Amino acid sequence: MGVLHTVLALIVTLGILVTVHEYGHFWVARRCGVKVLKFSVGFGKPLYRWFDKTGTEYAIAWIPLGGYVSMLDEREGNVPEEERPYAFNQQSVWKRIAIVAAGPVANFILAILAYWVLFFSGTSALAPVVGAVQPDSPAYEAGMQPESELISIDGEDVFSWQDAGMQLLSRVGDTGQIRIVTQDWQGYRQQEHTVSVDRWLAGTKEPNPLAAIGITPFSPHLEPVIGRVLPDGAAQKAGLKVGDRIVTADGEPVVDWMHWVTLVQSSPDQQMTLEIERQSRLDSLSITPALHRLDDGREIGYIGAAAQPGQWPEGMVREVRYGVLESVSHAVTKTADMIALTLDSIGKMVVGLISVENLSGPITIAQVASDSAKGGFESFLTFLAYISISLGVLNLLPIPVLDGGHLMFYLVEAITRRPVPEKAQQFGLRLGMMLLGGLMIIAFYNDLMRL
Repeated sequence: MGVLHTVLALIVTLGILVTVHEYGHFWVARRCGVKVLKFSVGFGKPLYRWFDKTGTEYAIAWIPLGGYVSMLDEREGNVPEEERPYAFNQQSVWKRIAIVAAGPVANFILAILAYWVLFFSGTSALAPVVGAVQPDSPAYEAGMQPESELISIDGEDVFSWQDAGMQLLSRVGDTGQIRIVTQDWQGYRQQEHTVSVDRWLAGTKEPNPLAAIGITPFSPHLEPVIGRVLPDGAAQKAGLKVGDRIVTADGEPVVDWMHWVTLVQSSPDQQMTLEIERQSRLDSLSITPALHRLDDGREIGYIGAAAQPGQWPEGMVREVRYGVLESVSHAVTKTADMIALTLDSIGKMVVGLISVENLSGPITIAQVASDSAKGGFESFLTFLAYISISLGVLNLLPIPVLDGGHLMFYLVEAITRRPVPEKAQQFGLRLGMMLLGGLMIIAFYNDLMRL
């Protein structure tokens, strides 16, 4: 069931993204007077297809890892004389630029729409209040204190831990100073802290900025009570149920949930005898945490269970909600910020400041899509917006084969007033396919290493 859910989540996610991207090309092509021959979501043999009154074929193919819009083009076959005005290659360079750019732009519009829905319907965000400061860490040296709230980072206001995390991520690989303004939780006094960095987290696989500067977000006290049991996990196999309180583990009293997590993680593949309280009655059972290997090579125990949510102090959980027009403004700003962060990350990856091990392929996308779908509508919509932005930015990179490569050729044509030579375009396409193929191999390899 878990695998089926993951596959379905991937198909739904990619189906939405590909359909929107290709519809951008399709819609603008039609408006520019170009004859569209085929609109396909997916590759390979069609599972289902139909035709409209203009003769355009629509298809849903069985490999859901992309799609395409096929247009009338003299470079791809003979075109009757009476249909030449409707061929793509016969259009002005600016019309061709508009058609090619429409796909990525459609992805950005989808992201704006997703963020608009989130901002208008309302989302929850955790206040960026520090729970703990690690001794001798950069945050400790800078004078940051527990129970202080982050107000701004490098002059940019932060409202939630998500804001703080994104702002810190933008500094990965940088050398200089990170300026963090905090205030005590009651809001009485503000203080500025300076954290010096030198090629900060450069080359790190899956960088964790908060851990790197030495701060841990505040979290409420969690009782050792099971709040969720994942299918096919060690917890389910052992018979643990939602609402069970862990009293002892191998005779040791369990103080709270974090204590329980520590005991589980230190016992991979080792049987543990538990005393639990279920519906006011004590019972005992045995559980063997599965072995889970972390990215850094460490092996920990894992049972597939989560705690019951704790009670957050008043004001710690904030609601983000705006009016209809205000939501549009915030959605556009959020999308623009994410585009800028994505471009910055790509640039840092090119120069080696961010590890290529952070590239992800379809397996990771499928897993995250599945997890976000389980997390609810808000979680899935946020993930969809992020992937849509990533797809749009990726397609605008000046790599032949991608939309950005074609745009590069057409912009050269617009400036020089003559097309890029066919041989140069073909060479660029071959080079682009090799580069893209290499990136796909790296991403797929990274996916396999994360399993």
